[in-house]
Amino acid sequence: MIVVPLVFMGLVLAWLSHRLAWVPWSGPRWLRVVVPLVLVSLTGLAFLQFGAGATFLSPDEARPFVLVGAVWLSVLFFLMLVLPAVALVTWVVGRLRHGRERDRRLALRRGVHRVVVPLVVVGAVVVTGLGHRSAANPTVTEVEVASADLPAAFDGLRVAVVTDVHAGPVLSAGFTRRVVDLVNAAEPDLVLLVGDLYDGPEWRYGPEVEPLRDLAAPMGVFAVTGNHDTYTQTPREWEERLGDLGVRSINNTGVALTRGADRVWLLGVHDADGRGDLAPDHDGVVAGVAEDDFALLMAHQPRSALEVAEGLVDLQVSGHTHGGQLWPVRHLVPLQQPTVDGVHRVNGIEVLTSRGAGNWGPPVRVGAAPEVPVVTLRRG
Repeated sequence: MIVVPLVFMGLVLAWLSHRLAWVPWSGPRWLRVVVPLVLVSLTGLAFLQFGAGATFLSPDEARPFVLVGAVWLSVLFFLMLVLPAVALVTWVVGRLRHGRERDRRLALRRGVHRVVVPLVVVGAVVVTGLGHRSAANPTVTEVEVASADLPAAFDGLRVAVVTDVHAGPVLSAGFTRRVVDLVNAAEPDLVLLVGDLYDGPEWRYGPEVEPLRDLAAPMGVFAVTGNHDTYTQTPREWEERLGDLGVRSINNTGVALTRGADRVWLLGVHDADGRGDLAPDHDGVVAGVAEDDFALLMAHQPRSALEVAEGLVDLQVSGHTHGGQLWPVRHLVPLQQPTVDGVHRVNGIEVLTSRGAGNWGPPVRVGAAPEVPVVTLRRG
């Protein structure tokens, strides 16, 4: 399995080296050695996070190396987004202006690339830097959702929706602490952790979610799995860790929340990609819900709304999409999910899709700022 991505990445780096070191410059031969070496080294560091980091180092010791590689992924992404277009445009212009005169075509293309390629590199670095700063600073997004099924006692209930923290090789306990402080400052009544809290095994990255212990919500803190949560070899250990932190996992189950004589249902399912014991049970989780009950479903992926019986869930809260994370990826998300971010009606259900608090792959966000939605429920 690892051979295919390695071969693909090798071809990408070979093409990129050609674009950066051969096409614009004819003189400095040293570039043709240095550029490929730098690209290969940075990409090697990028692979560290996908193997849960350099395990011969502690997470804190490995993080600077992992971070460099992760940030490089964003620069690589934007270079590969723009440079092929530059190559195509210069090829077309050269053909139109000089036809079959090969030497004059190549001279024109080389001259254009000498100007454009450095600008593209600088642009990719600047955009990545700004996106890295954006990714490090999630903010609260206030949202209101109304339902006629909501009991009067729950009118005004504030629900914080935390998704996609991705604590682990790249994002440390310091980032988790920032998210916790942000949530507590919003003074929610209920906190929902809707998947992808961590990346990697509990024995290595358990301390990175320790700040969750300080989440303050009078009606409790609840969690369900995301797709990344099922990749680890220790999902049960993670569930136990969350339990020790005061977080209740409600995968494929429901709990009744009461205020006086009024009641609402809080439901949760495993991630839509889960298998075996981690598979979602969309039918079973709503088995005890009546049509006139108010039910709030926690499901990591928005597409879970398509699997739930219509009329039994009033609001679904999800994440997973990251809002695309890096422009223009958000325009590809609808190929897999019914929503990208915000509140939309899907299969008769109001679905809130959060862009997420953290990030995966490059710790960079461009055109998809990180957020923690806080939903105020209204009767009406």
